[in-house]
Amino acid sequence: MSGLRLTLVLGTLLIAGCRQDMEDQPRYDPLEASNQFADGMSARTPVAGTVARDADLTPTSERIPYPITIELLQRGRQRFDIFCSPCHGRTGDGHGMIVQRGFPAPPSYHQDGLRKASDRHFYDVITNGYGAMYSYAARVPPQDRWAIVAYIRALQYSRDAPVAELPQILRRRLEAEASP
Repeated sequence: MSGLRLTLVLGTLLIAGCRQDMEDQPRYDPLEASNQFADGMSARTPVAGTVARDADLTPTSERIPYPITIELLQRGRQRFDIFCSPCHGRTGDGHGMIVQRGFPAPPSYHQDGLRKASDRHFYDVITNGYGAMYSYAARVPPQDRWAIVAYIRALQYSRDAPVAELPQILRRRLEAEASP
């Protein structure tokens, strides 16, 4: 019985020794004002060059790093239709449903400046956002970003494909449509 008493006495002493300092200390919400620092902020600005713990530091290719296959283009189309077409339209002309509801129109992928833009430009815009477009880095994985870039290139090519590069059957159809 004395062992039980000893345990109870030791337990009581340990509980009495607990303090509420950690729980009662001042705490600040992000970006809340504070008198702790001269600039009145409660938090410090990260040091220049600070990299997020989960940041992907692998170098990004300048061109689509995968072979252009029908599967890649189909995946790109699927992802484009989900993430891009509400603003950019299903053909990349910049007239998606959101634009039809009054939001500012994004540029058409078919304008000369974007035809000449590098693959990496499109990848970076999807990753970091640009203008009114916010970042899709958390929503679209890197491989899907490249699939979307491949599909954008296919959309661009579809509008301005040289007739000489078309299959014979398509050339005949174009000639038939052009003649009255």
